Amino acid sequence: MALWVHPQTGLLARIADAMQGLGAHPARTLVLLPYAQLLPLANRLWGKTFADGFAPRFETTQNWVVSVGGHNSAATDISFDTALDTLTAQALLSHSGLPEQDGLATLLVQAAHQLAPLAAAAGPEGRARWAADARRDAVLGMDGAALAWEAQVARVAVEWAAISGYASDALFDADVLQSLDCLVVVQGLAADPLAAGLQSVWGDKLVVLPLSPVDATEPLAANHLSLHACLDAEDEAQRTAACALRHIAANRYPVALVSSDRALTRRVRAMLESAGVQMRDENGWKLSTSHAAAAVMALLRAAVWNASADAVLALVKRAPALQHTGDALEAALRRDQVRDWRHATAAPSMKKDALLAACAAVDQVRGLLTGRRPVSAWLTALQEALQSTGLWDGLLEDGAGTKVLGALRLAPADPGAWKALLGSALWAQRRLDLTEFTAWVNQALESASFQPDYPAEEELVILPMSQMLGRPFAAVVLAGCDEVRLNPSPEPAGQWTPAQRAALGLPAREALDAQLRAAWQHALQSPQCDVLWRTSDDSGETLLPSSLVQLLQLAHEDVPLAKDPRDVRTLPAAPTLPPMPTGEQLPVKHLSASAYEDLRQCPYRFFALRQLGLKTVDELESEVDKRDFGVWLHAVLQHFHDALAAQPIADRAGRSRLLNLASEEATASMGLPEGEFLPFAAAWPAVREGYLDWLEKHELEGAVFASGETSHSQPIGDLKLVGRIDRMDTLPDGTVMVLDYKTEPGAKTKQRVKDPLEDTQIAFYAALLPNDTLRAAYVNVGEREGTVMSEQPEVVHARDALIAGILEDMQRIADGVALPALGEGPACDYCQARGLCRKDFWNV
Repeated sequence: MALWVHPQTGLLARIADAMQGLGAHPARTLVLLPYAQLLPLANRLWGKTFADGFAPRFETTQNWVVSVGGHNSAATDISFDTALDTLTAQALLSHSGLPEQDGLATLLVQAAHQLAPLAAAAGPEGRARWAADARRDAVLGMDGAALAWEAQVARVAVEWAAISGYASDALFDADVLQSLDCLVVVQGLAADPLAAGLQSVWGDKLVVLPLSPVDATEPLAANHLSLHACLDAEDEAQRTAACALRHIAANRYPVALVSSDRALTRRVRAMLESAGVQMRDENGWKLSTSHAAAAVMALLRAAVWNASADAVLALVKRAPALQHTGDALEAALRRDQVRDWRHATAAPSMKKDALLAACAAVDQVRGLLTGRRPVSAWLTALQEALQSTGLWDGLLEDGAGTKVLGALRLAPADPGAWKALLGSALWAQRRLDLTEFTAWVNQALESASFQPDYPAEEELVILPMSQMLGRPFAAVVLAGCDEVRLNPSPEPAGQWTPAQRAALGLPAREALDAQLRAAWQHALQSPQCDVLWRTSDDSGETLLPSSLVQLLQLAHEDVPLAKDPRDVRTLPAAPTLPPMPTGEQLPVKHLSASAYEDLRQCPYRFFALRQLGLKTVDELESEVDKRDFGVWLHAVLQHFHDALAAQPIADRAGRSRLLNLASEEATASMGLPEGEFLPFAAAWPAVREGYLDWLEKHELEGAVFASGETSHSQPIGDLKLVGRIDRMDTLPDGTVMVLDYKTEPGAKTKQRVKDPLEDTQIAFYAALLPNDTLRAAYVNVGEREGTVMSEQPEVVHARDALIAGILEDMQRIADGVALPALGEGPACDYCQARGLCRKDFWNV
């Protein structure tokens, strides 16, 4: 508190001296503080220090400008609202002859926002002179043709800043000057260019006082420092929360929590909230990360013409007016693996009136957000869509939701000003498509922040390091102090070169470095200070502490790393016992080849997936993979052989054309995305020719195609075997030959037929048929090795053994024999029931 109340060097004493030196009355004195959080502290301390007499008026520049008023924004003014300024930037670029590229518009907004404070500081009378100098300085070193676009962006930024009006222009007015005897500008770590501009008008009436940043060369005591080297991000988050909780438990609060890592801050905040800590979050978080913003973006993403089924389901599950149909819609879409919403109504599982009505309701909402229209028309359509889905009321009732509506001007703070802007803005009549409008909405939400309501008495304050100056904290926790997140010499924002920054008056890299080091030194002066950094990132790469931390360690080599602040609990080892369920109460009526393979691989997997009917939910957004290629190839060969049976073709060229037609038909019927299927389509000619080569040899042996993709069932006792056979041929002697297509590596197919009693599939297919004798083989359809048939010569023996094994296994299940988790190796690596059996937790 000495920074404020020291009788000689304290800020309040220096303010009093400045007023006395000018003969200014406190009631006619205004003190501008660098940030609003200092206002209540300044008023309280002045009342205690100078209990008698008048007090000066403490304000921030922004508050003072609002109280003075009198500024009416023009349509071309820089608004410092990134979303609106981006629209204006695109219009300015178009008028200047540059293409309307998103990258250029972003650069222009960034440059204009950096120049605007300098233009505002020049005041209305000096702005033309500032612009004349800036036109020259902004393009220093940009004479080459390679930098023509960047130079033009810089020129447009200067002109935009020069023609804009600023709310601070009112502070240069003579009436405002006459209303005060003294204006005291208190500067924080960074100098405010407006103070220098006001000096030219206010003259001796204006006094600039530093808030007294810490001298970086001042010796620092280390007995209050605790240094924590953490393993990774989660370890750092837990230790950060533990440090804060220990300070609060010791009545050392309010605690300042400083971190530039937003993900780390969110994790720490969640842990502290669960502990009941009262927090004041001055950083807030990006509005785009809120549930309210996610609901708006879900609506827009679901409206695109090629929206995925997942994108539409995300909207349906959020929208109160639609969510009653969400589960049924999702079940139908996943059952038929419908990836694109535009194919939803054609899916077999959607042929129910309720589901078709749900699709129609969704499409009615999506239809509101189509075409090209101005921003104002898009906002009207978006509001209608939000209301029709029931999302609107939820946004109005939510704090972040009202902020979202305000950021998008769906509920503008000043409807009159917004209406006037829509009538005069350069971008008012520009038509956007849905993609452009969605990008604008996303930018509006990204550039806005949400701050939750502050508690009455906070125990912890989350804030930037630069805003700790002048605020009394009992302890500070500095998290994220590694070489990446606490870079002491960051690259200045924007595209300006060092020469341009110096000429324009923008802060140099060295100045920013000095500001950060001053903030760091001030934070370390807190009564208790914890410094935390992680030693590895998410990928496992080693991270060093920030150079600021390394300098601190060099200066205080006697300070050891702090002990882990977390409370350690000793828990007795309690390994999970392997599950031993019985399935006698879940009788098996039907058995497929894959189900029996599950039983042979792992009885518990059979119990979980087949008897209980549990299964994972397939992703609708999965890319086309080898499994899809296999399904496609089965369909192609089925179409081909059906057509060949209906109209026999003997010549190779004719068969090749017929096979190509079959491939096109299968591709169209499955709705495979052309881009994702391209690798398999490229391999198709080789696969086709290899298959035709094999088919010719196979037919020379007298084999004739009999049927394909046929369903079969065969009762054995009380059980019915069921399955679908890829293909059956008839041999010259009348013998049936069962064929099963494979697209796996050839070596794996050959391995299947080595031991007839180990392979389930081909023997099971043989058991589906009533034939006493038959032949069976796998047909591996490949690209490099061509098509190769691997026959199982002992299929009859394997079939008989399989049937005997099935009857025995089903009887054991009926008798209540346990079904343990016996899977090993690959059977466990890709098992859907692994999370149920808890195999990873059987041992200590």
